[in-house]
Amino acid sequence: MIKKLLIVLPIFLLLFKINHAQKLTTFSEISIVTAGPGKELYEKFGHSAIRIKDPSLNLDVIYNYGIFDFDKPNFLLNFAQGKMYYLLAKYDFVYFFNSYMKDKRWLKQQVLNLTLQEKQDYYSYLENNALKQNATYLYDPFFNNCASKLKDISLEVLKENLILESNTIENNKTLRHLMNNEITWNTWGNFGINLIAGTILDKERNQVAYTYLPDYLYKTSKSAKIKRNGKTVNFVKREDILLNYKEVHNNNFIVSPIFIFSILLITVLLITFKDIKNNKRSKFLDFLIFLITGLIGLALSYLWLFSSHTTAPNNFNILWAFLPNIIIAFLLLRKSVKHWVRNYLKVIIVLLNIVLLLWIFDIQSFPITLIPILILLNIRYFYLLKNLLPSIKYDCCNCFN
Repeated sequence: MIKKLLIVLPIFLLLFKINHAQKLTTFSEISIVTAGPGKELYEKFGHSAIRIKDPSLNLDVIYNYGIFDFDKPNFLLNFAQGKMYYLLAKYDFVYFFNSYMKDKRWLKQQVLNLTLQEKQDYYSYLENNALKQNATYLYDPFFNNCASKLKDISLEVLKENLILESNTIENNKTLRHLMNNEITWNTWGNFGINLIAGTILDKERNQVAYTYLPDYLYKTSKSAKIKRNGKTVNFVKREDILLNYKEVHNNNFIVSPIFIFSILLITVLLITFKDIKNNKRSKFLDFLIFLITGLIGLALSYLWLFSSHTTAPNNFNILWAFLPNIIIAFLLLRKSVKHWVRNYLKVIIVLLNIVLLLWIFDIQSFPITLIPILILLNIRYFYLLKNLLPSIKYDCCNCFN
């Protein structure tokens, strides 16, 4: 959906140059350009941009709201805090086209059915947005991105004359459901997004909200109508295929989440069986399980409470990735364990089952690849609940000395 900032002088010259919109001619065209998904995670949703072409003015430029720079100071810190600043860049369409041809990603455009005045309004709006002082905006992957920006611009320019809702697009889908359709379930990208996103993605939405995805912006635009002179006309006049590449799906099962987590589950099962047989406890395994789940809980709690990420609050992954596990991890390294740890184990077992209830009743959907982890945690927690009894009794006796 987004394209990494290219250090190309012509782009910067066009980005920061202060222009006044020229007067477009009747030969001008304004198009919504949609690109297919790429190899990187930030390219998996595809991409959207606006193209303005006027042969009479020797004009053919793209307005790209998906520009960012990994190398910008504090990029990762700002990302963690939810302060993701992106740029609108205006540059020659040929650079945009060549980039997608190099990456072998399909590209198609929808030429909009606009009057000359409407084209001029689009052009003026975009020219003003492309000014240096206006080009930066606060990006949100679900509510303010390269695709949703184009929907907002069309509504701003055409106002109530633009009808986006259509009987051909089903309502009441969740943003998480749509996202899962775009990114293969058995990938780390899918697992990661589902891990850090809370219940806001599980709310049923109107089809207009789907336009955070380039594919749905394309579908919505195709079905949209414009009110004109008491009648309605199609929003899209013509569709053109600019690049016709097949989408490539990279599915490496060997390093996929379901494979890795299943291996972990089998390993924990074998170690637990061995512990039961030898009447011993693998303390380092328990330390790792509690420490890792606690650290994940710490990250999720930070995103929920202290970041500006709109999707981070109300994330019930913290019920299995339980923050206090960090403390318990170090307690479980000891030979004797405090009596209250047994009650703590009962609590976290209950929390694990609450996760299942939330999933069953569609309060929050969790990644399918999480299932082996939930089974793993249940098995080890139940084992500890039974196995820690001798050490708890021993520790309690010492408490009275």
